[in-house]
Amino acid sequence: MTFQDAVDRLGARVTHEEVARALGVSVASVRQYRLLPSAHAHRSPPAGWEKVLARLARERGKELKALADKLEQI
Repeated sequence: MTFQDAVDRLGARVTHEEVARALGVSVASVRQYRLLPSAHAHRSPPAGWEKVLARLARERGKELKALADKLEQI
């Protein structure tokens, strides 16, 4: 899976700003990581990006589960 695929799958649940903050980079850098490798402005994401995005996905998963639990109690 590529960085672009991972961020796309996180979709609206995680913003570029949140990804940038978690990686310790700028939003512009996140946008460059998402470009096709053939693009002139493309940059490779930093080492360890997979674990960072996995953590963000798990956090959102917990939040969504908590929301589902609350909705079921209504």
